Amino acid sequence: MPQSHSSIILHLVFSTKSRQPLLRKGMRERVHSYMASVYRSEAPGCKAYRVGGVEDHAHLAIELPRTIAVSELVKAIKVKTTSWIRSQPDFKGCSSFAWQRGYGVFSISNSHLPALERYIDEQEKHHESKSFAEEFRLLLKKHDLEWDEAYVWD
Repeated sequence: MPQSHSSIILHLVFSTKSRQPLLRKGMRERVHSYMASVYRSEAPGCKAYRVGGVEDHAHLAIELPRTIAVSELVKAIKVKTTSWIRSQPDFKGCSSFAWQRGYGVFSISNSHLPALERYIDEQEKHHESKSFAEEFRLLLKKHDLEWDEAYVWD
């Protein structure tokens, strides 16, 4: 077969350092939009289906390109958005902004994409009753992943 094809959809999740609530409502839309543009520049031709979240974390529904490792993609998104957030004069209190070191990444099937997009769109409502830590633990359980509490949070 002379061509390579892939269809890998990921649910990527990471929080602000120490889960600080720095992504205020008035700035989140700009941050999420910028994050999507960073992703598209790192993964040309691939889709950023949805980017969203609340004040202390972000969710991305994205395609994984065949030519880049997940860790490299996440690193680029975090480094570039961190730099951009810190440079925004109207993002008060964000001059030392940082993301947590780790992240969660989960593969999903194409048929589950609409549900993931709704889930990301409804983050504010979702977090009226559940913290990021609770949500993340549930995602780890749902995907049958083991974790050590001492190393999940930084």
